[in-house]
Amino acid sequence: MFRERCPVSGGEVAGILVAVFWAILVSFLAVALARLAQTLRATTKLVADVTEQAVPLLADASAAVRSAQTQIDRVDAIASDVQEVTSNASALSSTVASTFGGPLVKVAAFGYGVRRAIGRKSTGASAADAPAKQSRRTVIVGRTVPSARRSKRATRDNPNKRD
Repeated sequence: MFRERCPVSGGEVAGILVAVFWAILVSFLAVALARLAQTLRATTKLVADVTEQAVPLLADASAAVRSAQTQIDRVDAIASDVQEVTSNASALSSTVASTFGGPLVKVAAFGYGVRRAIGRKSTGASAADAPAKQSRRTVIVGRTVPSARRSKRATRDNPNKRD
């Protein structure tokens, strides 16, 4: 029994090889597409989960921002009230100082003069003898300066005046 061979040409063999490679390529592409579809499903699920968690977080953040804005408005109102109170206190201080400051200084100077006059009268010293018997002192901001330094200072302050 003699078999007869089918004559297959080179073009037919090449066509079969191309068909096999094509089938292998299609199967690889099918696997890649299946994995891509799986990845897309997982990504879709992840985005949905993130959206479910992000929406309440955004609502909370929006509420916190609104609350902070309300507090800032309140602090701004308080600061403007404090500024107004400060300006009122400054005006009141200026008014009190100008109203009572001058007369108080005059009353204090008058009291000092009266005390000094009574002191001189009770010791029996005349007005001309008082500077010779007692060393005069000048008070400058809480400290006493001897008369020798006072005369230098008076000369320095007024160069035309000589003792």
